[in-house]
Order: sequence, then structure tokens, then C-alpha cells
Amino acid sequence: MRALTQTTTLLVDAYRELNAKKLFWIAIGLNVLMIAIYAGLGINERGVTFFHWGFESPFNEQFVSKQLFYELQFVTWGVPFLTWVSTILALISTAAMIPDMITGGSIEMLLSKPMGRIRLLLTKFATGLLFVAMQVLVFSGGCFLVLWLRGGVVEPSLFLAVPIVVLFFSYLFCVCVLLGLLTRSTIATLLLTVGFWVVVFIVNSADDVLLLQRESAILRLEDAEANLDRQIALSDRMIQNVEARDEQITTPEGEEIKDLDERRNAVNIALGPSRQRLVDRRESVENWTSWSSRVTLLKVVFPKTQETIQLLTRHLISEDDLNRTTGASSDVPPPDSMSDDDQAFNDPRVAERVDAAKRDRSLAWVLGTSVGFELFILGIACVIFVRRDF
Repeated sequence: MRALTQTTTLLVDAYRELNAKKLFWIAIGLNVLMIAIYAGLGINERGVTFFHWGFESPFNEQFVSKQLFYELQFVTWGVPFLTWVSTILALISTAAMIPDMITGGSIEMLLSKPMGRIRLLLTKFATGLLFVAMQVLVFSGGCFLVLWLRGGVVEPSLFLAVPIVVLFFSYLFCVCVLLGLLTRSTIATLLLTVGFWVVVFIVNSADDVLLLQRESAILRLEDAEANLDRQIALSDRMIQNVEARDEQITTPEGEEIKDLDERRNAVNIALGPSRQRLVDRRESVENWTSWSSRVTLLKVVFPKTQETIQLLTRHLISEDDLNRTTGASSDVPPPDSMSDDDQAFNDPRVAERVDAAKRDRSLAWVLGTSVGFELFILGIACVIFVRRDF
């Protein structure tokens, strides 16, 4: 009971310290503004509305329901914007928490209390997460009311944003805690944490690009295989026509060609380039698959920030609804005159496959490896905090 009381007291004191900072209320104000924008959006049979303004658009109630419209707004711009704003403000507000705690005077008073060092550090860590949890709870609660009152739908799944965004922030905050112990400097802790965030962003971006190129190469290979099959079928029909006229297929020197593949090449000059295109695209698939696998392997040691946030989209928006609203279900490939890079970025089939590949990544892989990283970093921080003399 005493341990619970001590922990609760520390949480309350740390919360009061965060609550006294202006950034906390700035974040709350931004959340209220975002809720107002969310509430101002609407959809009717003619298009999209924003407060009393109306905009005619094919994106109307005949295309999507009100529930899907508000859910799309929540996951496509609401939560991502909230994630970035809350994380940045929370890092600025909490970066000084550990350096201030271990400064002379403060740490002596805390260590004089009958409380273990690990519990003390983890309580401070939980307090930092509380800052983000309250921001997301306010936003999710406001959006829940908007969807209920304007969309006529009760959707408690919106509150999944709270644990998901808090988990996202915890990946960065555990690094912030460790760096605070190592550097004892607020500025250095903040800059190095942001630097780590940039590294994670670069790795995620590389994974996105390589996944895009891999799926594009696979599609190009499938198109090349289908084209080769068509050319072979065309060649066989041309051979049948020649044979029906009792004519022979000969070399330029006049010798009769008996090998089937050579006969096909002789009657159809497009068959050779089609075969070479197939070989080139197989090599391309092997190359992009190899690089994509390497980056995916590298991602195992990093927290999955992007995939964690996308868990909310995976839960709220079905794959069919997402493809229908983004137009990613088109079966029309881009022209072959485009370069491979242009085809990768313009073929809607590629976007559909990339999204499917990301959705196929298991929850155990996304959260298991990320939480494992977090526990590892917190474990190092706990060892340093326990063994260091202050």
C-alpha cells in the first residue's frame, strides 16, 4: 500500500509540473482547434461541406457513407497531425524531466525516500506518457462526439488512438530517458532524440520506397510474362497460317527452320524483345527484393513508428473501403513508354499491393519488435540509474 501511495504521489507531482507548463495548454488548445475543424467538415448528396460552405464533388454521400467519411478524416489527417504535434510538444516538455531530476539537490531528496530507483525512474517515464495520453484522449473524445452527433454513429474504436499514439511516443521517450541519464543536458537530450527520430523516419522511408519498387518490379514481370504468352500464341497462329498455305519457314539463306522456338522467332520479330524484357524484369525483381529484404531486416532493430500509427487505419478502415476511396483498384497499367520509376509511382495497382503488403505485416512483428526495443532501452536506463552515484 505504501508503494502504491508513493508512486501515486510522484505521478501527481510530476503531472502538476507538466500541467504548469504553457506547452501543455498550447497542446490542449491545438486539440480543441482540430476538433472544431473536424466538426466543421461534412458530406451530403452534392459533395463536401465545411461549416456553411459547400463544395460540389464526386466525393459525396453516394460514394461514401457519413461514418466512413468521418473515419477517413480521423485517420488520414487528424491522428497523423495530432501524433506529430503531440510528440513534438511532449518531447520539448519532457526532455528536461530526467536531467532536472538528477541534478544536485533534486536527486538527493528523491533518493532519500524509501523507494527503489527502478520504480522512481519508471514512474517518471509513465508521467511523460501521461502528457500525450491526455492530449489524445481530448482529441479522440471530441471526435467521438462529432461522429455521434453529426454522423449518427457511435464508434468507440476511435479511442484506440489513445494507446496507439501513446505507444508511438513511448518509442521515442524511452530513448529520451536514456539520453537524459547519459548527457544530463536538456538541449542535448532533445536534439539527440529528434536525431534518432529522423533516423527512424529515414529507415521507414527507405522501406516504403524499396517496397514500392519491389511490387512495381513484380507487376512489370507479370505484365512481361503475360505479353510473352500473347506473343507466343500469336506466333503459333502465324505458323499455322504459313503451314496452311503449304509454305515453309526458312532462314535468310533459304534453309528450312524446324526448331519450334526458332520458327516462332522467324515469323514474329517482336518475340525476341519480349523474351529479353522478361529476363531483364526477372533480374529487376531479384534486385529490388534483395534490397527490400535487407531494409526490412534492419527495421527489426528499430521501433515501428509508422506501422504502429497505421494500426488504427487497419482497424477502422477496411482494405476494400480504402482502395475504393483512393482509386487504387484500377486494373489499367501505365504505358510501357514510362520508365520503371515512373511506372512505380503512377501505377495504381502498385499502391494497392504496397498497402496490402503493409497490412500483411503481423501485429506480433509490428508491436513485438517495437516493444522489445523499448524494453531493451529502458533496461539499459534502469541499470545506469541504479548503478550510478549521484
